[in-house]
This record gives sequence, structure tokens and C-alpha cells, in this order.
Amino acid sequence: MMAQPALALALPLRLLAEAPGVSAAQVIVDHEVGDYRDLDALRAITEGCAVVTFDHEHVPTDHLRALEADGVAVRPGPDALVHAQDKAVMRERLGALGVPCPRNAVVADTAEVEEFGFPCVLKTTRGGYDGKGVWVVRLAADCTEPFETARRSGVRILAEELVDFSRELSAIVVRSPSGQAAAYPVVQTTQLDGICHEVVAPAPDLSEELAGQAQQLALRVAGELGVTGVLAVELFETRDGRILVNELAMRPHNTGHWTQDGAVTSQFENHLRAVMDLPLGSPAPRAPWSVMVNILGGPEPDGEGPGRLYDGYPHALARDPHLRVHLYGKESRPGRKVGHVNVYGDDLEDCLERARHAAAWFRGDLGNESE
Repeated sequence: MMAQPALALALPLRLLAEAPGVSAAQVIVDHEVGDYRDLDALRAITEGCAVVTFDHEHVPTDHLRALEADGVAVRPGPDALVHAQDKAVMRERLGALGVPCPRNAVVADTAEVEEFGFPCVLKTTRGGYDGKGVWVVRLAADCTEPFETARRSGVRILAEELVDFSRELSAIVVRSPSGQAAAYPVVQTTQLDGICHEVVAPAPDLSEELAGQAQQLALRVAGELGVTGVLAVELFETRDGRILVNELAMRPHNTGHWTQDGAVTSQFENHLRAVMDLPLGSPAPRAPWSVMVNILGGPEPDGEGPGRLYDGYPHALARDPHLRVHLYGKESRPGRKVGHVNVYGDDLEDCLERARHAAAWFRGDLGNESE
């Protein structure tokens, strides 16, 4: 999704793809297939590049430091990115900065979880995403799988309090090496089976005071950690009106996909501008409301490529000429994110209905029923 704004800005992209035919390789001609854990592959693909950036946080920290030692501009740098790679490192640093977070502790075994207190959330400190590597545990017996997973993968387990939150929010900011920064409206996010399902921008009924706090917190974290590019700060809004930091992501983030069509400058373009140290674009919304709904794979696999998803175009686009559809060229598998739809306008309920209908139609939940 960075390819289109890169083309408009005349910024050539080179890609290290994890497999042939993955989404980015379908649109970035200059690509090689390789393993991001292979330092030689990283050195080969980055040779001659002005800047290196990421679409996930899993590149080994030591490899990034090796690239920096070779003179490669890595943005965000490893000293910043490690806070999105390792949840324990993140919690320790945010705690030292006085950033509000859930109560947490690294735990070595079930006994330490019991001492921490049930119920709680256990997370692998590295490698988790989209609900993977996260468990809600209420009894000692629930701890078996998390610790077995940690042992197999060689990571630690972080225990966090089970927060009684009213909703989840996300504050996305972008920061350049020269220190320029911009903040997008704080959004409300809804999760489905641990996967971001729906985003509403701005978050409905969020007070200006709390929205300002969330934006200032995200900007402060970006500055303190030395982030270059997009930083997504996922937040809990508690029932007593506070905000707590849940997760950090240092890349264009699912909770910011609405900006492709609903903001003056998308998170993808601003990420490119930031890592190239170009002046940032306006994060202002184009309309009072924007809604993003993810298209998840239906109950049955659909073979190679988007397949049946293309069949959704005639109905969805004819029903709503203002609808914006983004498909990823992925094989449709149950629960997999294979695309998203964006809608923006003056009426929130109308935007919600249109976006939800379109996503359900592409998923196949509505069958072939007529309007």
C-alpha cells in the first residue's frame, strides 16, 4: 500500500518479499524473494538504497544494527524499533517515562502468574500479532499453552492485568528525522477474534480533552523513543475515563487504513515522506466521519489469488459509487485479512451501514440476495 504514493512521489521501491507472489511483490517490480532473518539477504537487497523501512517489526534487531554499521539509513532505527519488537522492553521503557500502562510483569512460570494474580493476560514478548501469542488466563491450567509456546520459540512471557476497558482506541502519529511530527484523529477500533475488524474516525463521543491527551501521549512516545515514520499507539479507554497504552506499532498500521481515502495525506504517503525526511502532508480528515471495515476470508478457502472476491465488485460498486475497495491479491482463507473497504461522509450511521454491507458482501456473508 506504499507503492501507489511512492509512484506519485517518484520514489522507487525495492522489496524483500517473503515468498513469490505476495501482495507487495504483485505491485513492486524491483523485488527479490528472501528471508528477512538472513543478514546476507538483507545486505544484498539494501545495497544502494537511500533508506530502509519495514511493513512489520520482526527483522532481528542485531541485523538492523549490522546494516546501520554498514552505513545504511534504517528508519525507524533498531533502538526505536526494539520497543515494538519486544513487549517487555516496551513496558519497561514506557514505565520509566511515566506513560500510563496496564500493570505488568515478566513471568517465568505458572507460580509467578499466580503471584501476579488471575485473571490476567499472558503475551509472548516477541513475535505475536493479530491475536497470536496472546492468552487470557483465569486458572493455573490455562498457563500451560503460553509457557509451552514460549519454550518452543525461545521467548519470554509477559503478564498484564486484564483491563476493564470500555473500548479500544488508536492514536497514529508520524515523525521525521528532523523532528517534524503530525497527528491523525484518534480512532475507535473494534477487534474480532484478536484481529482489527472495524475502525471509526474520529472516535465517536471522545472528549476533546481525552483525544488531545491521546495525541500528545503518542507524540511524546514517538519523540522519546526516536521513532522515524508512522507510530501507532493502541490504547484502552477505561470505564473511569482514563487511557492506557496497550501496544505500539512502528509502521503503517491497520487502524490507519482509513486514511487512504479519508485523510488529506494517507499514513502510507506520510510514512514515505517521513523516512525520506520530506515535509509531512496534512493528516486532516476529508469528511466528518470515515469508516474502515476489514474484509476477512470466508468459511471456505478460495484457492490461489483473490478469486471469488472479485465477484463482489459489480454489486458493491454499483450499490455505492463512493465506496473505496482495497483488495490485497491474497488467497482467501478463513479469518485472513484479504482486503478492506473505506467509506467517508457526513453521517456516521450511513457510513457504518455502507462499509459493513460492502465488507460482508465481499466476504460472502450476504450471499446473492438482491437489494
